[in-house]
Amino acid sequence: MAETMKKTLEIGFSPCPNDTFIFEGLINGKIDAEGYSFIAQMADIEVLNKQAIEYNPLISKISIGAYPKIAHKYKILDAGAALGRGVGPLLVAKKELDFRNSDLLTAIPGINTTANLLLSSLFPHITQKKEYLFSEIAARVKSEEVQAGLLIHEGRFTFQESGLMKLCDLGDEWEAQTGMPIPLGCIVVSRELDSGLCRKLNTWIRRSIEKAFQSSGEVSEYIKVHAQEMDEDVIRQHIKLYVNDYSLDLGAEGREAIKFLFKKGFEAGLLPEITDPIFID
Repeated sequence: MAETMKKTLEIGFSPCPNDTFIFEGLINGKIDAEGYSFIAQMADIEVLNKQAIEYNPLISKISIGAYPKIAHKYKILDAGAALGRGVGPLLVAKKELDFRNSDLLTAIPGINTTANLLLSSLFPHITQKKEYLFSEIAARVKSEEVQAGLLIHEGRFTFQESGLMKLCDLGDEWEAQTGMPIPLGCIVVSRELDSGLCRKLNTWIRRSIEKAFQSSGEVSEYIKVHAQEMDEDVIRQHIKLYVNDYSLDLGAEGREAIKFLFKKGFEAGLLPEITDPIFID
């Protein structure tokens, strides 16, 4: 039986506050999804990237940087994205280092992440990289197992507690060079899914976000249970930074920013060329 005939669908997303904030309404039946129910398949973002490369599940959050590898199998929804200004990954170290001219051994949160794509694009001379779970990177830098680390998610707000210093905000660097907002993550849907269902999914995810915005700043138990960082102030900062108007709808500017990143990545030899339509109709 085709997947479009089923009334239960799996959605892959991370346990990070921005994703649980976005999907809580949909997963927990707080919005009308016309008889459909959804099962969360939570995993680290790089695990989600690899699962999508292997074509599982049919609906998933992924890093924008991973999309060109799976473009022939998936399209991007307009709702649910992590995109904006001042949201970029941070390059940190234990002390001041000449990162613009030195090939530092750098911890990254995954080879397929947008963070790694930005690092490769902005500082191509940094080629010594080691992959770690994003939540381990600050500790690896602190212990001097690596010289520098690329922080995403909660690490952006907590690195100073580990005695680390910011070398560069890759989002600020990208914006200064391009004038564009930085796309970090998006929701993809299988090209095998019915186009009408894809449009409904887009609407349901947007409504789930709108429902979450009505919480008046309260952090729900669903979000707290899954968060790596239990401090509620950090959780609120995380959500405020990564869930914004672009999350409700990419709009023309958001779509253009994504296509621009893909174009720059392809021209730099970092991404394959995309020949299929990228977005849902």
